[in-house]
Amino acid sequence: MIDIHCHILADLDDGAKSVNDSVEMAKQAVGQGIHTIIATPHHQNGVYMNQKETILAAVTTLKARLEQENIPLSITQGQEIRLYGGLKDDLGRGKLLSLADTKYVLIELPYHHVPRYAEKLLFDLQLNGYIPIIAHPERNIEIMENPGILYRLVKNGACVQLTCSSLAGRFGRSVKSAARRFIEANLVHFIASDAHNLTTRSFFFDAVENEYGRDFLSMFIENAGLLLKNRGIHKEPPLPVRKKKLLGLL
Repeated sequence: MIDIHCHILADLDDGAKSVNDSVEMAKQAVGQGIHTIIATPHHQNGVYMNQKETILAAVTTLKARLEQENIPLSITQGQEIRLYGGLKDDLGRGKLLSLADTKYVLIELPYHHVPRYAEKLLFDLQLNGYIPIIAHPERNIEIMENPGILYRLVKNGACVQLTCSSLAGRFGRSVKSAARRFIEANLVHFIASDAHNLTTRSFFFDAVENEYGRDFLSMFIENAGLLLKNRGIHKEPPLPVRKKKLLGLL
């Protein structure tokens, strides 16, 4: 498997705190069948500013350590970029990292809302040859309350990545319910770990497989492989998200 969203690089954000932590995370990833990780430190989220050069250096350091330890895991570069007004221009100037040097860009929305300019900016990225992937929208408060927002973004060409821990119920029943409804509406194209550590924010691919079955993961696994090859991915026509049957029963 390929994990397209992971905070395995040491001491850059709220992920791995040391290279030793990165190594232990790598071992856990391999144990869950992951052979490639796209390292995606936070950038422009109001707390962390991880520049392209810093990330590339950290990837080189971790690659050398994993080779030294004979851990069969490939690491490549990326960023989890918080949506901001200058994102398109900074991408065009080569200041930001796409995922593994492909046309795919991992975009994080603010947790509590969706900026009014989001729809236009995500569409403009596509006009410039990029494919935006919205990271973990199942944890965005405004999208949870009004999933029609996500439907419109996907209908306009954006892709979506859910987090394994959301599907495994680690963020609560409301988030798990939203994640499942997004999948049922054909709004999800990737599942990734968004792993930050070995315990509370781990990989949880095994938990998802145990609960939903291997067949459930097959399209998402294939799409991650297509992404790494910089090819088009499998998509079904998006549908409006069904409403919750009963308030509170999530």
